[in-house]
Amino acid sequence: MTQKEKLLARLCSLPNDFTINQLKRLMKSLGYIEYQRGKTSGSRIAFYHPEKKLVLNLHKPHPSNELKIYQIKEIIKFLKRTGELK
Repeated sequence: MTQKEKLLARLCSLPNDFTINQLKRLMKSLGYIEYQRGKTSGSRIAFYHPEKKLVLNLHKPHPSNELKIYQIKEIIKFLKRTGELK
């Protein structure tokens, strides 16, 4: 099982401790680029796929580094819609 497959499986299990860094690694392995709109992006983060022209926008989790369950569900829904996840 590859690192990407492990991260996808972990994401789909809806863990309480999935971090933003794990999400960054996963999205990078899927071909997405982390995108922030300069100093005005604030607590927002986006992942952009240059070939597919897809964007996933999220709020960065704070004060902790762990994503909220609603964010994980949103990410799973996005990945299913884009065909990255079955």
